[in-house]
Amino acid sequence: MTLRDELPALGADDVAVPPGVTAGIAVFDRRTGQFVQQVNADHRFRSASVVKLLIVLDFLWDRGPAYAVPAADRTRLEVMLRSSDDDAASYYWDHLGGAAIVDRMVARLGLTHTAGPPATHPGFWGYVAITAADTVQIYRYILDQAPSPVREYVMDLLHRPTRHGTDGFDQYFGIASVFESDFSIKQGWSGFQGSSGYRSDKAKPTDVPVDLVSEALHTTGTVGPDDRSIMAVFTLHPAGTEYEKAYAEVTRLTAALTVPGVRNRR
Repeated sequence: MTLRDELPALGADDVAVPPGVTAGIAVFDRRTGQFVQQVNADHRFRSASVVKLLIVLDFLWDRGPAYAVPAADRTRLEVMLRSSDDDAASYYWDHLGGAAIVDRMVARLGLTHTAGPPATHPGFWGYVAITAADTVQIYRYILDQAPSPVREYVMDLLHRPTRHGTDGFDQYFGIASVFESDFSIKQGWSGFQGSSGYRSDKAKPTDVPVDLVSEALHTTGTVGPDDRSIMAVFTLHPAGTEYEKAYAEVTRLTAALTVPGVRNRR
């Protein structure tokens, strides 16, 4: 069974995407090894904080067999994954080589549509191009292929998100609002008033086109006992959309999806 085994993608008409919203959706059932729902799963979005999954994996990659994490890094990585801290992400982006992180992880995980920031915005780690399908692949690596210390370390943090990010944004939209228990999340938001520009001084630019204007709100993670279902819902909203409106739309969209193994919806 390969990481990219999948069912035929469902059309946009099969999911009620809100008017004016661009969505990329992928729901994967780990028990059957198949996608159960896909809409624009290979459409590239700017990653916002979802790229922090690649950052932590790159940090841990060559630390085997014990995968010991120094105390200072434990503090940074915990706040980066649980509270989506941008300063921690920028620290690792600079210290690990900027967009070289993305290049390494693309090759290691076999990602097909993920690339570094566009040439117009070198140094913006939140402008990494990513897709719903590639995000599912990242979670599949963590859950099914990563060394057990890596899997346990990363998933423990993703299962214990704080309600608010360190920038004050409520990150319990989408998966965290829909499912009462048995979930993990790594959310992303970009473009809303008060959100970060994700700037760093080091990056290898690419020319992958991504929308850098529309407000972006993404919910990704796992749902169900033993992380049975992997979900990735990426959305772009018209420029000027208020965070609360996008929050509600992404949550309604997530609630309408088919998710195997779910026991408790709110």
